[in-house]
Amino acid sequence: MNYLKKIITLGLIGVILSCTSDFEETNTNPNRTNVGDIKASGMFEPLLYNGINAWQYYTWFWNNELIQFTAFTGGTTRQEHRYFIGDQNWQNVWNTYARYTNNALHMYDLSVAENDKSLQAIALTLKVLYMSNLTDMYGDVPYSEAFKVREGGTAEPKFDAQKEVYLQMFNDLETANSLYAENPVFIKPALDGMYGGSMEQWKKFNNALYLRLLCRVSGRAEMNTATLITKIINNPSEYPIFESNADNATVQFSGADPYRSEFANTNENGFTSSGRKLTEQLIKMTVIADDFGNQTYEDPRLAIYGKKNPNYLVNGENVWKGTVAGCTEAEQSEVDAGTSWLNTAVFCRAEMPASYMDFAEVQFILAEAALKGTIPGGEAQAKQYYESAVTASIEKWAELGVFSEVPVEISEEQINTFLTSELASWDAATNKEALIANQKYLALFWIGMEAYHEYRRTGYPELTIGRGAVFNDYILPTRFAYPNTTMATNNANAQEALTRMNGENDMKTPVWWSKQAIESDN
Repeated sequence: MNYLKKIITLGLIGVILSCTSDFEETNTNPNRTNVGDIKASGMFEPLLYNGINAWQYYTWFWNNELIQFTAFTGGTTRQEHRYFIGDQNWQNVWNTYARYTNNALHMYDLSVAENDKSLQAIALTLKVLYMSNLTDMYGDVPYSEAFKVREGGTAEPKFDAQKEVYLQMFNDLETANSLYAENPVFIKPALDGMYGGSMEQWKKFNNALYLRLLCRVSGRAEMNTATLITKIINNPSEYPIFESNADNATVQFSGADPYRSEFANTNENGFTSSGRKLTEQLIKMTVIADDFGNQTYEDPRLAIYGKKNPNYLVNGENVWKGTVAGCTEAEQSEVDAGTSWLNTAVFCRAEMPASYMDFAEVQFILAEAALKGTIPGGEAQAKQYYESAVTASIEKWAELGVFSEVPVEISEEQINTFLTSELASWDAATNKEALIANQKYLALFWIGMEAYHEYRRTGYPELTIGRGAVFNDYILPTRFAYPNTTMATNNANAQEALTRMNGENDMKTPVWWSKQAIESDN
């Protein structure tokens, strides 16, 4: 325990807390730990545990507000759901993804020096995990020249076009896959709170991540994603992927300090009830009501995601109610009355596990690919993948139902009922592409920024922009803007990137892989 605390102090205070500008400072900060000061294995635990907690914080703070899972309507000090987002926010998000990438590369350098191929492979997987989120949030970013100052590289790295970033990430994942194929031994499996040092499972995660990124850019014909996806699914021995929830990239916390989940010390008031409520968007996608407004059926996951407002005076009918994302200040008190909350009893446990990626997401990716003809099988195969995806998501959340204030049990019969309900029925859906995207959106609840990324890629679900979303001219942010520090210290390269993206440094310029960019031929 004390050893890990020491590693966190030595390895991350210099690298993480001092990295408060951007790539240049991350590379040149004199307080960071130098290669050789600690072993690669000493970088692993902070990278895994602190990384997933940052992941969880962002899903709560950013993703859920942008994508209308929740809305902070408890006041005007926080207005992300109205798109009141500025430079400090852009800077913090940029720094977070940059510093975890830098930590992964630091671990890679150490592992190369120690000839530890297990950590070399893991470092590349984690590098891509974080860099993919950096580029997906901002568009064009430094990749080929980033983080290389200590090797004599430039302090003003060029911004690679997003297409080039993705091609380089594919190369890194291929390299990692080759390293995993050498069957290296993870020397200290007890350090690995996700896979217990299993290289086979890390390899599956690597290739599942590969599928995620191929899906992300599948709207761009020049990326040849159909060939690459087919190569992966046709070669399971070379490119194994998730086969069940047992393979989920989920970090397990013991609950003992410092192995505690992000919200372990958060009470219900601070976590949700004082301001952050479930939205009408989430409720309408998870609850069926009759013509008289009586709620007759609900998604079995909903009572695990959230809880009904227990105050009889504002919710005497004991129903699920969502607040209005993007509501005006004048509307706020009215739309907030009786609204449902996040389920603190589930999410704020010290042992609450946290996921980077799930088997359900892989199955949704394959369902979409089969439906579009990217892989064989057509609609019949797409249905199988889709129902497997939904089932996997429900089963994952069902394991957490026991921790709810009112324990939730979900039977196989209930899952089958859900799959035939009007919420999720494949056969009843007239727009099956929308059905896949909408259920994928729900399955991505509490997984980083993935629902936000997927919304920009697909345009689903159909979100309603509230009358109070004035701070970005009623446009759901298409990206985060480059921070002022980056614009000041690496202006020429940043300006070149903006010119290439055909937009301003704002939250209205679409990223290259997005539906908006593709449809506008941007």
